[in-house]
This record gives sequence, C-alpha cells and structure tokens, in this order.
Amino acid sequence: MLSLSLGRSAVYSVVSLIAAATEPGGLAAQTTTLNGTYTPERPLLDLTYQLLGIVFALAPVALAGYLLVRTGSVLRDVWFKGAGWRDVPTGALIAAGVGSVGLLFYLGMHALGLNLTVAASGLDTSPWWNVPVLVLQAVKNAVLEEFVVLGYVLVRLRQLGFSDIRAIGLAALLRGSYHLYQGLGGFVGNLVMGLLFGWLYRRWGRVTPLVVTHTLLDVGAFVGYAALAGHVSWLPT
Repeated sequence: MLSLSLGRSAVYSVVSLIAAATEPGGLAAQTTTLNGTYTPERPLLDLTYQLLGIVFALAPVALAGYLLVRTGSVLRDVWFKGAGWRDVPTGALIAAGVGSVGLLFYLGMHALGLNLTVAASGLDTSPWWNVPVLVLQAVKNAVLEEFVVLGYVLVRLRQLGFSDIRAIGLAALLRGSYHLYQGLGGFVGNLVMGLLFGWLYRRWGRVTPLVVTHTLLDVGAFVGYAALAGHVSWLPT
C-alpha cells in the first residue's frame, strides 16, 4: 500500500534531496514548488487537473481502510473513537503551537543552508479558484497523511507486535522521509511533528483532531505563502 502512496513519495524525496544537494550553491540555493500549475494558459483545464489530482490522491485512504477491516479492525474504533466537534478547537490549538514553532524552525534551517526554499504555492493568483484549490490541497494532504501514517501504519505496527514507542518512532520516520525533498529541515521538523502526532493519537485513539491540525497548518502555509511571497522580506522566495 505504501508503494502506491507515501512510501513511493519517500523514495522520490531521497533522490530529490541528493539532486538538490549536489546542485551549485547547495540546498538553500534550490527551490521546491508545491501545488504547481499544470496548464497556466488554460485556467479551466488547470482546475480540472487540480481537482482530479486531489480526488485520486485519496484512493490510498480507502485502501488502508479496506486492509484494516480485512485484519478485523473496526474503523470507528481505530479512526473515529470519541470524535466530535470538540476536535476542531483542539486541532486548531495544536496547529497554532506547531505552526509558530515550525515557521521559525524553517527560517532558521534555511538560513543555515540546510533547507531548500519551499514555494508553498505555485498557482497563478489570478483565477478565482486559486484559494479554494489550495484549501482542498491542504485537506487532501491532511486526510491522506494522517489516515495512512497514523490510522494505518501505526495501527498495523502495533498489531504486528511493535511496542508503542517503536511504532510511533517508525511512523514518524516515515513522515519525515517523504518530506526530505524540502531538505534536512523538512525531515527533522516533520519527524518531530510525527512523534507528537503519534503520541497524541496513542492517547486519544482517533485521527480527526490531527486531521484538523494538519489541514490548518497546510492552509496557513499554502494561502499564507500565496499572499505574502514577494511582499515581505523575511519569507524566502
């Protein structure tokens, strides 16, 4: 299952990191663009490609759910136990703390030359659908990563007899590895976030508050970059 989703991304991220590190100027001189455009000269066709990419990227979540059910798991118990509207403010509070620390960490690692410049939005700012698509991309990332990494990988590792500490560590390592395309800062930052998310998932037994957290973090990064890039001096572009 991972070979069709985040495991595949991890392998490509390792290759991307090596390629960027061996370019003239090192990591800090390179830029990686998220949420790029497909056909900038044809906005409606571009929108179609964006929406198709979002929908098909979520297929591994359905596969993860199916595989868990095949092992005898009840999805309500491993994904949604105790879920409710209180997960929204909880997720928002975590996002505020993680996002603030994460931004400072990214700027510091970039200044040290250990991270690429991350252009969090490569979409043309003129189409009306720019911001809605960035929000949908954020939701897609959150659902895919949290349900697969926490709701599948972590669950299966524990079912296979791994201790909670080892399972959380391995799941966090996976999360960090598929962010290596951003540089060493992206790896370390997401590894630490993975450890936090894994501990919270073990404590709460549900994925939903962390989906809220991840969604808000990515919305802030994507929409914030689109709004601020080129207008403030402290944001690398």
